[in-house]
Amino acid sequence: MLIIDVAVFSAHGAADEDYQKPTVIVVIGAAGTEEYGAQFAKWAGLWEEACSKGDAKFAAIGLDKVEGSPALALSPSLLSQESTGARANDRTMLQKTLAGESKQTTAALWLVLIGHGTFDGKTAKFNLRGPDVSADDLAEWLKPLHRPIAVINTASSSAPFLSKLSAEGRVVITATKSGYEQNYTRFGQYLADAIAEPQADLDKDGQTSLLEAFLTASGRVDEFYSAAGRLVTEHALLDDNGDGLGTRADWFRGIRPVQKAEDSTSLDGYRAHQFHIVHSEAENKIPPGLRAERDRLELEVVKLRDEKEKFSEDEYFSKLEALLYDIAQIYEQTE
Repeated sequence: MLIIDVAVFSAHGAADEDYQKPTVIVVIGAAGTEEYGAQFAKWAGLWEEACSKGDAKFAAIGLDKVEGSPALALSPSLLSQESTGARANDRTMLQKTLAGESKQTTAALWLVLIGHGTFDGKTAKFNLRGPDVSADDLAEWLKPLHRPIAVINTASSSAPFLSKLSAEGRVVITATKSGYEQNYTRFGQYLADAIAEPQADLDKDGQTSLLEAFLTASGRVDEFYSAAGRLVTEHALLDDNGDGLGTRADWFRGIRPVQKAEDSTSLDGYRAHQFHIVHSEAENKIPPGLRAERDRLELEVVKLRDEKEKFSEDEYFSKLEALLYDIAQIYEQTE
């Protein structure tokens, strides 16, 4: 039986409350043109708005005014505090920002890459002003962090980031299914639109999850190309089961995956559905520590259901009942 004292999670000061807030780091890459720069700045602004609604910490890298970059109309919080007027090394800034993040906490870290990418057949990179950042770089920088993490690369040629960054309990989303999908991608626009949009709340629980935003954005990408009568040149992937393969949106009906992988590995989507920037009123009543425990138990239920055939009927329902009881205990303690 699960017994957790809610007071343990609620009797903390303001500093601890800030520690438990999710952090969203948005990195805007080298725009190349003023048109792209304006678009990327707009998308970053949508992420900032979502963080404001959800009381999440927000940081942006790559939008400060530097020599040679287009002028951008940005809110003060979008401007890098490290800008000196000279060309900034955004790669170093990103590395330092990640190094300064809390290593172990229940608060999620979201890393969102907006811009262009490249792939030479071996290495995929996200284009920054100055030195680019590779999937291997990010994999190394994220190693010390033992906390919920979502990495979202909305750039072209982003697919190789998925296999490099995939890890247990981590959500990785890319705008393309291959490094060779090298055209400009629109997925980032639709994802930024959807991340805090009530219309993207597919299961109608009062909050939009990362999974729901991914599915909504993927659908809108397809609608764009269909309306324009153009061949679809981007196919977003989501990985959250740690197998590094990824799943496309057309494998889902609603928020449930409806196709099985050939090797019968666990399905993607369940962990991503536990990531939110803007929580519902009911969800906000659950302290972060209890919420993390609830999420863990819910994933255990999913795993049990996937492995149902391994157990006798009595054994299966006994295990399921125990998990559901523990989940109910959490909700009872927050009423």
